[in-house]
Amino acid sequence: MNIKDKTKTSAALGFIFITIFIDVLGLGIIIPVLPKLLQTLGHINVNRASEYIGWLTFVYASMQLIFASIMGNLSDRYGRRPILLISLFGFGLDYAVMAFAPTIAWLFVGRTIAGICGASTSTATAYIADVSTGNKRSANFGLIGAASAIGLIFGIALGAYLFAINIRLPFIAAAAFALGNALYGLFVLPESLAKEHRRKFEWSRANPLLSLQRIYKKQPALASLLTATAIIYIAQKAVEYLLSTFIYEKFDWTPASVGTLGLFVGLVLFGIQAGLIRYTVPKFGQKKNIIAGLIFYAVGLALIAIAGKGWMLYLCMIPYCLGGLSGPTLQSMASEEVAKNEQGELQGAFSILNSFSLIIGPLVFSYVFFFFTKKGSADYFPGAPYVLAAVLMLISVFLAIKSFKKPVKKVRVNS
Repeated sequence: MNIKDKTKTSAALGFIFITIFIDVLGLGIIIPVLPKLLQTLGHINVNRASEYIGWLTFVYASMQLIFASIMGNLSDRYGRRPILLISLFGFGLDYAVMAFAPTIAWLFVGRTIAGICGASTSTATAYIADVSTGNKRSANFGLIGAASAIGLIFGIALGAYLFAINIRLPFIAAAAFALGNALYGLFVLPESLAKEHRRKFEWSRANPLLSLQRIYKKQPALASLLTATAIIYIAQKAVEYLLSTFIYEKFDWTPASVGTLGLFVGLVLFGIQAGLIRYTVPKFGQKKNIIAGLIFYAVGLALIAIAGKGWMLYLCMIPYCLGGLSGPTLQSMASEEVAKNEQGELQGAFSILNSFSLIIGPLVFSYVFFFFTKKGSADYFPGAPYVLAAVLMLISVFLAIKSFKKPVKKVRVNS
């Protein structure tokens, strides 16, 4: 690769990083701001608002589930660039709707648009697979993991801080980011999938359940990796969606304090997934990184569960963040088991699993949290969801090891 090609690749990777960041940023902004926005728009109390939050999350995740495979397969047919740009412009529209929504019904419109556009993550990760090889693939997937982590955490912090100025300001800021990035990409983002590597669009492969079924049936090693990934995604929701509620209940922090912890976590995750993983994968290999990362996740979650003081959460988050070594490496290993013209479909499968986890995880952990914190409970233990999440991480260790023992069967598809 000459210097000019390296420069183009670096610019493209930077754009993908920002795209994923903005994608997840909007999700993070929703977490601290949405309850208050619902109360304001609907003139309702917090209990009623929590019901709407559940349905809004369901709508968002359902749209991602339906459209993840469609977006991934469309990118295998028409290229990554047009799908990414259309999705970013759609994100800008979503945030504008959320910012100026006059009623709760309009929030559902916004979440529907966001779910469809959020399915573009599969296209972005397929782009990374297109332009990466060898150990650099794990490192570049680490950039995706870093962008997701920072986007979510920074979104939570941004929502908490800008909320103090104006309740709609976080959404206006997110709309500006999305539209600005779309315009930037329109001029600088090259196409990554050559025409000779494209294939016909098939509705049978765009069906999310059939797409997963095909992978599970024909590629057993890849199926075990995907199952482990699904469990990891579910366990992560204990932190992503419940941490602020857990902190308010156990330590009585302010939203600003939660935002500060979020920024700390984002910086640590960025250092690990954008920097440390570039050293650990070449030195220790993919399999050891996956196992070590999952064990770190389990340890971090267990420590969060038993933390006795609020300041301890900063220490607990260090092993949890080190768990970030596993995700990008696992995704890289999976991408090496499919052909170039199947990368969009594979990354669509990852998005499908994330959507499933988004439907299941917040619901399960919220119920566990409610059961162990309700008034008069003889078993008061706010950390119970994190114990459950730690157990799920340990199960994923077993599944990952199991997948390593299975022979790789790469299935190539004619274009």
